[in-house]
Amino acid sequence: MKYSFKPGVRAACALAACVLWLAAVPAAAAEVVVAAASDLNFAFKEVIALFERQTRTQVRLTLGSSGNLFSQIQNGAPFDLYFSADIRYPQKLEQAGHAVPGSLYRYAVGRIVLWVPNRSGLPSPHQGAQALLDPAVRRIAIANPKHAPYGRAAVAALEHLRVYEQVRSKLVLGENVSQAAQFVESGSADAGIIALSLALAPAMQGTGRYWEVPVDAYPSLEQGAIVVKHGANQDAAQAFLEFLRGKAGREVMRRHGFVVPGDTAP
Repeated sequence: MKYSFKPGVRAACALAACVLWLAAVPAAAAEVVVAAASDLNFAFKEVIALFERQTRTQVRLTLGSSGNLFSQIQNGAPFDLYFSADIRYPQKLEQAGHAVPGSLYRYAVGRIVLWVPNRSGLPSPHQGAQALLDPAVRRIAIANPKHAPYGRAAVAALEHLRVYEQVRSKLVLGENVSQAAQFVESGSADAGIIALSLALAPAMQGTGRYWEVPVDAYPSLEQGAIVVKHGANQDAAQAFLEFLRGKAGREVMRRHGFVVPGDTAP
């Protein structure tokens, strides 16, 4: 049996089919653009994977030194969220009107370690800062203290432990703490003072040893975040920040060596 439709009916059917097709096509996923200090590299990749699985929001991550990212946001870089390794940077952005009011969040406290590769045959890092005085240690990698909070913490620790002047000429500066870790992991440096969160990463756990620098040897690495006021997707940014505040986000951060709000500081 053949069916025939008048032009008006055909148009109506075509429109109905189009509506049904559009309903079957998933809406475009939201995207949040995150600028984060490089000590968050491994922790945030895990947090992001969990967040993306539980929501329809995609996350685009840019890692760098806190100071450089701070300058980029001041100059209008299109980030939705900023996670700094030094809470003073987001505080300054809040004071200058670059942050969504009330979004400032102290999300973690970081720690530093002295890390040496297993292959080096150097003194055990458990000798502490004195291991850096060994003649076999010719280059020591740290983040650039001019714009990296972990670099400033490293210098403060070396000064506190009274070895800074002896090792000053050995220092090799990475653009950020991740690059400092790469220097020592690759053999470009003999030892490094890096973030605990990086020393705990699978890539470094099996290839080196570390000594945790006493927390009273350097200023507390209080890390802070803001939702950027000129960001294009503030709702998605708030959702990501809330996820990090939640149980799953906090557990990931703890596993990667961070002290999170509510924990007892070491």
